[in-house]
Amino acid sequence: MVVGGDAAGMSAATQARRLRTAAELQITVLEQGHDVSFSACGIPYWVGGQVAGRNELIARTPAEFAAQDISVHTGTRAAGIDLAAGAVVTEHGTRFGYDTLVIGTGGRPTRPPIPGLDAPGVFGVHRLEDGAAIRTAIDAGARTGLVLGGGYIGLEMAEALLARGLAVTVVLADPLPMQLLDADMGERVCAGLRAMGIVVHTDSAVREVLLDGDGRACGVRTDGASYEADLVVLGLGMGPEVTLAADAGLALGVTGAIDVDRSQRCRDHPEVFAAGDCAQTFHRVSGEVAHVPLGTHANKQGRVAGSVIGGRPARFAGVLGTAVTKVGDLEVGRTGLCTTQAEEAGFAYRTDVIEATTRAGYFPGAEDVAVKLVSERGSGHLLGAQVVGGPGSAKRIDVLATAIWAGMTAEDLAGSDLSYAPPFSPVYDPVAVAARAVSRTEQG
Repeated sequence: MVVGGDAAGMSAATQARRLRTAAELQITVLEQGHDVSFSACGIPYWVGGQVAGRNELIARTPAEFAAQDISVHTGTRAAGIDLAAGAVVTEHGTRFGYDTLVIGTGGRPTRPPIPGLDAPGVFGVHRLEDGAAIRTAIDAGARTGLVLGGGYIGLEMAEALLARGLAVTVVLADPLPMQLLDADMGERVCAGLRAMGIVVHTDSAVREVLLDGDGRACGVRTDGASYEADLVVLGLGMGPEVTLAADAGLALGVTGAIDVDRSQRCRDHPEVFAAGDCAQTFHRVSGEVAHVPLGTHANKQGRVAGSVIGGRPARFAGVLGTAVTKVGDLEVGRTGLCTTQAEEAGFAYRTDVIEATTRAGYFPGAEDVAVKLVSERGSGHLLGAQVVGGPGSAKRIDVLATAIWAGMTAEDLAGSDLSYAPPFSPVYDPVAVAARAVSRTEQG
């Protein structure tokens, strides 16, 4: 049995099916929504018009899974798990027995106790229905939009609304957007937003969603001011959706997500697996437990669970929290530990920032890029990295993520054989220049 039909759940189901035939293993999936295997990450680009239609965000349909002998029940919400009996009970009382259970209930959008937050005109960005509702509001004549929060989804939605012709305001409780960036890099993102014409209010916790005479959201109030809008979009982050697991008595970790081992098995019930945004994991650099809700991790964790269920040993290797996004022409990437995380993990660290260009300076289209490295003082081991710059910047974070994953030092990276041609980089790529800055100092 699989509860939850998106990244983690369907990855587990398909991997288990690759390893075991239908005669050997019956697979049933319960999904409370109407879609499975859909890309929530693509919703801002559908809203903004870069993606033409809803169906383009759906990787596979229930019919396609049925052709693989995977039975998918959409519109079916699991209401309870009977661990003693080995059964899942739906909201309508139907019982599905299982020998092995995978919980892939995903994440839950953060919704602080703010009056009016559940009013019409306040939109989440979690399911395809959310994207459809925002598009409908824009098509109906919305001209001003407020985005609450400055994480990946919040900033991507700000760009999407701007692309649709709305006047956009971003309201943050934090001092800067993207709190997993260090302040100096977050300031670059904030400046980029404002350069696009997006109004940004920082240190402005929302106290109330304002309602019009019909009870519909028409703005928000902070401690210092009120801001009007035709629609309000929530980009306040994600927490683990663990209600089903907690009610069943499964153990939760210190992050609030389901406690699992490296094979994605629940520690207290080995016949139950959990994967994706509902499951606790660990950071590969710090070794600390973590909850990092990203689709990349969900797919990998689901595959691990499916492999083990299918009879092939597998272990999840941890996370770095590598992520990229863009707002207009400004690209942002981060991986590993930021300085706050490095300090919390007890590292003696140093930081180095270099500024360069994405191509040879004389080549048309060369854009400014800043690369920041966080490294262990003395050893030069890479702990984290951040990249902010113009087009061609962000995917450089993958080189840095690979280096951190492999345990490389800055000197190792500085001496590695990176490619060069004027349309793609200066003769010394910004990644190598940043690594040289660290290694030069560490060597004295």
